[in-house]
Amino acid sequence: MNKITNHMPTAELQALDAAHHMHPFTDNSALAKKGARIMTAGKGVWLTDSEGHKIIDGMAGLWCVNIGYGRPEMGEVAKAQMDQLAYYNTFFQTSHVPAIALAAKIAEIAPEGMNHTFFAGSGSEANDTNIRMVRRYWDIKGQPEKRIIIARHNGYHGSTLGGGSLGGMSGIHEHGGKLAGIVHIGEPNWWDQGGDMTPEAFGVMRAQELEAMILNLGVENVAAFIGEPVQGAGGVIIPPSTYWPEIQRIVDKYGILLIADEVITGFGRTGNWFGSQTFGIKPHIMTIAKGLSSGYQPIGGSIVCDEVAEVLGSQGDFNHGYTYSGHPVAAAVALENLRILQEEKVIEHVQKVANPYLAQKFAELAEHPLVGEATLVGLMGSIALTPDKATRAKFAAETGTVGYRCRERCFANDLIMRHVGDRMIIAPPLVIKPEEIDVLIARAKTSLDECLQGLKADGLMVARA
Repeated sequence: MNKITNHMPTAELQALDAAHHMHPFTDNSALAKKGARIMTAGKGVWLTDSEGHKIIDGMAGLWCVNIGYGRPEMGEVAKAQMDQLAYYNTFFQTSHVPAIALAAKIAEIAPEGMNHTFFAGSGSEANDTNIRMVRRYWDIKGQPEKRIIIARHNGYHGSTLGGGSLGGMSGIHEHGGKLAGIVHIGEPNWWDQGGDMTPEAFGVMRAQELEAMILNLGVENVAAFIGEPVQGAGGVIIPPSTYWPEIQRIVDKYGILLIADEVITGFGRTGNWFGSQTFGIKPHIMTIAKGLSSGYQPIGGSIVCDEVAEVLGSQGDFNHGYTYSGHPVAAAVALENLRILQEEKVIEHVQKVANPYLAQKFAELAEHPLVGEATLVGLMGSIALTPDKATRAKFAAETGTVGYRCRERCFANDLIMRHVGDRMIIAPPLVIKPEEIDVLIARAKTSLDECLQGLKADGLMVARA
């Protein structure tokens, strides 16, 4: 049996990586000179790299390792399924037990009336599915001109052409363009864009941009609105309390479909099974991935409400799908993940233990001279870095300069905390314990101290004019 082992020195692994491996969202030539950090093991909330460093993972991989690393049950389930039925498709009027069982389990835990799942291999694929799904829905209903989907600036819905088009990140659009029929409105980012408005007034104002866009485009042309309950990759932007109720009022008033992208916020991240429950959203479609399998296998999907599913099934084939839609091994692993979340009461742990303790410790970070705000929902949090707390000022340096420097100090201190622009964000595994939160916060404080010291030494603690 061929077994992959870490048998080479780090420098040799880095050289091989640079020679053959193209990394996502990376300046590969710059990384080749620096050398990638090579991860070799994981257990709970901890990672080990090829140099033996024990690193606390404040990002749960890419927001996904909800049950933590190193759960042997997951491998056992995968092997058992591979031995029995390693692969079969769900095309051509066939199915298999893992896909059937997973779809039924998702219906059990999803909000009322959300009883159908179309499987994909990732959240990006699922959002591509959603584009075709909502346009086909309106086509069947005799309104084929309803094709425009409204999304938000700085939203993230994946990096396929469809998912990247739905997302509102210009850097993605610049690398290959975007699909027609997708437009963007402002994001509910009060800290960065709220000016002198209260968060509540700003939330309503930003939501009402949706109504203005619908009226501008013509309701007869608008198919859907898509948004993340909390903008994750955009910086963990937790919307003001007034935002989602106003969005719900508007989509209900004009009868357009509402897609909640739950790829990051689903499966316990916000303290409920889904972010839609945390914020009182009633979507027609929910995009899922990441926490569905805790990253142990690639799987995603679209949870579809009864009415939309019935329409899609009322008129011939839905001409869409993927080779790995409902892959039996991925589905079996996802089922085991959901069992662990339920039986070990992981979401209750978030609600009653991890979130209250992290909230207390996270608030202490707001007292740091480099931090303007520290916000948290469930186990996803964000701190805004600023040279002037009182005015919520931006740095004179190019956006992201300070955030990157802070991230580098985190890595040096064996903490994975991501930066988005000049925000630092966390989303640790949901199983994190209070004593591990203490380690995370202590390393974050050290990293902030070191970053501040470096900014002062280099004359970068300057506000933008």
